[in-house]
Amino acid sequence: MSTSDRTAVLAGLGTCLPVGEEDNATLSERLDTSDSWIRERTGIAARRIAGPDVSMRDLAVAAGENALKSAGLAEVDAVVVATSTPDRPLPAAGPQVAGSLGLGSVPAFDVSAACSGFLYALAVSAGLIGTGLAGDVLVVASEKYSRVVDPADRATRVLFGDGAGAAVLRSGRRDEPGALLAVDWGSEGTGRDLIHQPEGQGGYLSMAGRRVYLKAIEHMTGSTLRVLDQCGWAISEVDTFVPHQANMRIIQAVAQQLSLPADRAVCALERTGNTAGASIPLALAHGQANGTVRAGDRTVLTAFGAGLAWASAALVWPEINTVESEL
Repeated sequence: MSTSDRTAVLAGLGTCLPVGEEDNATLSERLDTSDSWIRERTGIAARRIAGPDVSMRDLAVAAGENALKSAGLAEVDAVVVATSTPDRPLPAAGPQVAGSLGLGSVPAFDVSAACSGFLYALAVSAGLIGTGLAGDVLVVASEKYSRVVDPADRATRVLFGDGAGAAVLRSGRRDEPGALLAVDWGSEGTGRDLIHQPEGQGGYLSMAGRRVYLKAIEHMTGSTLRVLDQCGWAISEVDTFVPHQANMRIIQAVAQQLSLPADRAVCALERTGNTAGASIPLALAHGQANGTVRAGDRTVLTAFGAGLAWASAALVWPEINTVESEL
């Protein structure tokens, strides 16, 4: 196959969630909030929280192993890890994840694009495949936001949870189910302080809620429309819409802006919360499990997060079996 014919095809999907769960009632004992207040504003009833003995890297390795099982592969040509909550700033998690999975000396590196991390890593990996630098790539998005969220800050503490999702991309043809048909991505560095951690170590995540809400709607809507234009789809032809699982209100607002029927938008955060970069693969696994993500569906993925950074991708969903686990 020539490089002009080669494209990235989704071949496997795996996830891992920590076993620990923190529900709204538990949070209400420590914060000035309530189950009804949280549900009404976010759609979240509980979030998964990794214990002190479970690292971001542990979740990444488990999700990566599950994705490889899903794809039926024991080896890949490269590993890309998307995370904005690394266990330590140096070295990168990618080589450690590859080593833990027994993948030898393959190139492995990290991508930091916050809640857009999975889609950024997907785009980079598709580039590796399209240029012939790799045939199969493992993409892992793993986050441990419980480590960077202020336990006393109601605005962020109720939102975020921990988890990991991974995908295997293989070299294939554009007319195959699972082929990545179009990608849109971009950034707005002037909005860097809307979602940020202070410089240095130990600072908690800070977020300008209302402004982030408006920016998320603006950029996920615009990016989705651009990716639809690239692949020649009308919004009415989209079967399944999988947005970043920030909160229910943002998901509903983006669907409304797009004039997309609400039942086509996957909302999977009720029991996981906002898992940042891991939220889209976790939502895809959730959608497969409950039948809202089906083989043959014209599927659009979109995300927005700190940076500010956003991305969208389009594909026809393939026939794959997601492998899930808990840690």
